[in-house]
Amino acid sequence: MRTAPRTTPPPAPPQDPEAAPNPDPGPHPVSPRRATAAACALAGLLALAAVCAGDATARTFPFGPRHRSVNDLANQFVPFHAHLWDLLHGRADGGLLLNWRAGLGTSFLPDYGTYLSSPLAPLVALAPRADIEYAVYALTLLKTALAAAATALLLRRLSAAPAPWWPAVLGAGYALCGWSLVEGTYNPMWLDGLIAFPLLCLVAERAREGARPLLSVLTVAVCWTANFYTAYMATLGAGLFLLARLATAGPREVPAPRVLLRAAGSVLLGVGLAAPVLAPVLLSTRQAHPGVVRDFEAAGVADALARLLPGTYGFSTPAVFVAAPVLLLAATLAFRREVPGRDRLVWTGLVLAVAASFQWGPTHLVWHLFATPNGSPYRQTFVLAGLLVIAAHAGLAHGPPGRRPLAAGGAVVLALTAAALPSELATRPALLLAVAGLAAVAGALALPRRRRYAVLTALLVTGTLLGQAAATTAYADRARPAHLDDHPPYGPRQEQRAAALAAAGGWPAYRTDSGLPRVAGNDPLLLGGQGAAYYSSHTPAVLTGLLTALGGGWTSRGRNLQSLDNPVTDALFAVGARWRDGEVARTGPGLPLVTVRPPGAAPVLGRDPFRNQELLLGAGVYSRPAASGSCPVGTEVFLWAPERTGEARPVAGPPVRLLGGGPRRRAAMTSLGTQSGPDARPGVPPGKGPAELRCLHHDRLRAAVTALRDRSAVSVRTTATGLTARLPGGAAGTAVVAAPAIPGWSCQGRAPEPYAGLLAVRITGTATVSCAFRPPGLTAGLAAAGVSVLVLLGAGAAARAQRLRKRRTSSSPPAAHSRPSTAEA
Repeated sequence: MRTAPRTTPPPAPPQDPEAAPNPDPGPHPVSPRRATAAACALAGLLALAAVCAGDATARTFPFGPRHRSVNDLANQFVPFHAHLWDLLHGRADGGLLLNWRAGLGTSFLPDYGTYLSSPLAPLVALAPRADIEYAVYALTLLKTALAAAATALLLRRLSAAPAPWWPAVLGAGYALCGWSLVEGTYNPMWLDGLIAFPLLCLVAERAREGARPLLSVLTVAVCWTANFYTAYMATLGAGLFLLARLATAGPREVPAPRVLLRAAGSVLLGVGLAAPVLAPVLLSTRQAHPGVVRDFEAAGVADALARLLPGTYGFSTPAVFVAAPVLLLAATLAFRREVPGRDRLVWTGLVLAVAASFQWGPTHLVWHLFATPNGSPYRQTFVLAGLLVIAAHAGLAHGPPGRRPLAAGGAVVLALTAAALPSELATRPALLLAVAGLAAVAGALALPRRRRYAVLTALLVTGTLLGQAAATTAYADRARPAHLDDHPPYGPRQEQRAAALAAAGGWPAYRTDSGLPRVAGNDPLLLGGQGAAYYSSHTPAVLTGLLTALGGGWTSRGRNLQSLDNPVTDALFAVGARWRDGEVARTGPGLPLVTVRPPGAAPVLGRDPFRNQELLLGAGVYSRPAASGSCPVGTEVFLWAPERTGEARPVAGPPVRLLGGGPRRRAAMTSLGTQSGPDARPGVPPGKGPAELRCLHHDRLRAAVTALRDRSAVSVRTTATGLTARLPGGAAGTAVVAAPAIPGWSCQGRAPEPYAGLLAVRITGTATVSCAFRPPGLTAGLAAAGVSVLVLLGAGAAARAQRLRKRRTSSSPPAAHSRPSTAEA
């Protein structure tokens, strides 16, 4: 039934600001609260159904043999959630502040704030650890469903729809946008931003009404804590939404400056409450090894428009697909005369302006915190999808579109589709799916406005949404492995490896390294142990520099560090066992976690990794090959060729694969076997860059380790925030901890003095050494949160006092007017 046009509604009644009236209750009226709950539930179910149907069609995990272990999902999200599982079950080495498992000891709070701080993340603890991939998949589904439900709640709050199922369909359309299905699914932390956008738009609505300020502050705090990166984008989008709402406001609305002040206050106080997580994350980003530096290049118009189609995949184009119901309704808005002209102009103009801002360098930087990201340059696309949904609903508030605006809107959609034809992304299946969906939705909306056609309309619209979203999911599932790094899924073989590493563990007496071959970039978090491998946006520059100087290998321009299998570095970093050749190998007696070096200046590392290892060890253990290229019999041959790619021929054993070259990759120093005879010659793959061979004398290494052990820690105890080592009597010199000297450490109550990149402190006759770790920014973040709490308490007390004054004033009887007495008269 078409509802009469109306002006901007007055603020919602105070008794239930979350609910919207039902325009057509019918013979059995349903309360607004129940109708809203039903719409939210239906939106979530539609989103779940579409994603699961698409994954099942593609036969992708958990519905078939295709796995999801690609790129950051395998390298970061699954391992970090596995570590969270261990933390929640008391099985992790370290705690919320300090991670002893990866990167030889790194700050964990920034990683927590980047990958794990979603309120939903702890739910992984409910599943068995062996099913961690199932748990992460379930979280992905749950976040998608919550985004749909939150959007349905927002739409119900904004205005009524011609039928109660419309907010559910549009809410699901937002959660099933291309950004969510193609990019968010393997970056689950980004899906917190998908949820944040409608929630922050609700904060904007409360600012207009002056309702529930505490709830608004807490909403902002949760959104920014869950994932500050996408929450920042969602906040920008919600700010634009608020400006649009103010621009379409009626004359009786609260003045815009007061509304903006309320909204800004909610954001500032909410971000302040999240500061204990945000401040360490931001400071850690500055201290991280620099990643890829890119210059923004806008996508071509045809490629950008092609991503409006279902069933497309691309890495450098905005995945702005929204199903045909959303796209067609948004396109009809500008042609609907029953909608006030200001509404049509503002919402249509806002959508076009935001789309244009994606393609301009300065505004691109604003959307991405003033840094072009490594990877997809259109990570803010979910905001555009949300605005398209809101624009579509703005027209529905005045009833379904008539046939003329429907025809005009359909023509616009067809014109956009035609403009995408030059793009290779606009495949024939994508075009057929788009046109069929457009025809189905247009036909549904053109049906007579009679009750007997209502079910058919709902089926056509909902079926189009589910079909296009499921097809896009399936297409992305099949295309993704060909475009992204592929990794083996977590399964029985990894479980056996993890069990073997756990059985060999001896922490903190010695480290156990998860070894090679790699499963993912964070194998110590996934498989256990306390190795050097580590991959994060917060990989410390000091750690990358230290491992590079010692011959370590990496990818992702130095942020994805690999395990370094070398007897000298194993001794230096107290590695007593490691996974090698399908089993755990004991590396022999090494050094404890804390050693004492003689007094004197710290060594200065140079460009030769063999020499750098000897400097940290304090003894010469390598020799150069003879002129013939062979090493002395019994020595182990090592090759350092960081820029080479190809197979190296060892003196014994199968060929060794090197993967170096370019700024993205660096091959690690690798063993070419033990020299068994004078005639064995190693082979080095051709290429650019250095290729150095050295001969490791194990007898010299054992002697050097023995000499260092005699004056090193007798015992070491590690905690979730530091370590304590007991030293031999009269120890003097420099106590060196086999951990990188990342910012945040203090030893003996003072700042440490790095020892060639390692954590160290000068001592004189000290019996014990204690070092504590606190992530930089944590103290400032706690202080900011404290200020926010005090402001909230003060505002709450002031509001309560004002209510009491009003109550007393309204309850006191009016003063009687006195009359003059007869005598006075």
